[in-house]
Amino acid sequence: MSPRWLRCRTPRAAARTRLVCFPHAGGSASFFGPWGAGLPEDVELWAVQFPGREDRIADAVPASMAEVVTGVLADLGPLLDRPLALFGHSMGAVAAYEVARALEARGEAPTRVFASARHAPDELVGGDVHLRDDAGLVDEVVRVGGAGAEVLKANPELWPVFLPAIRADYRVEETYRHLAGAPLRAPITAVVGEQDSEVTPAQAERWRDFTTGGFDLHVVPGDHFYPVRHNAMLLDLLTCQLNKKDVLR
Repeated sequence: MSPRWLRCRTPRAAARTRLVCFPHAGGSASFFGPWGAGLPEDVELWAVQFPGREDRIADAVPASMAEVVTGVLADLGPLLDRPLALFGHSMGAVAAYEVARALEARGEAPTRVFASARHAPDELVGGDVHLRDDAGLVDEVVRVGGAGAEVLKANPELWPVFLPAIRADYRVEETYRHLAGAPLRAPITAVVGEQDSEVTPAQAERWRDFTTGGFDLHVVPGDHFYPVRHNAMLLDLLTCQLNKKDVLR
């Protein structure tokens, strides 16, 4: 199996659960690189690799959230032979949610959806970041505090390599519009950093309205990129939540 959209650094043939992780705007599968080894032996982690970065640098960047969902779904089939949970950080939370909707429409509900550092999907993002010039785009990356932001700011020669994918992700995020429909049957766990400047706990709480299953909100130490500094804490939280027995409704 050689999926285009999914990467697994720590294969576990005997895993009882698979966790598929979706990165933030400008992020890549390597964001989740060390997570697999930090999860229990019965959990196998897969990371989504969006086009236009790392080993997919030559692939055309996605134009819409629908294109992301279609691509991921095309690769998920072989992973559905055992329970599957989805985790998404920031923009990735919406991608995970939309993939969950598509799976449930096919009768293949995930066991849980983790929405990290993102307000509810019907809260419009909008914005013009994807339309700014390169310097303006880099300024936004620095403001949010993404990994490597200061390095990118200080080295304009890197911009032609990295900015097309970052710009594409902001376009996907800013042009996304939620289409009303049935809430998920799968439970949702929302996680937000207490110093996150992009989303408040009250905004994260609204994910409750998008499931008829269980819902949990966890406000944790850190800012928008709390998983970087507080990774061990997050993996403990994911482990506990994956072991919960919420009933799909």
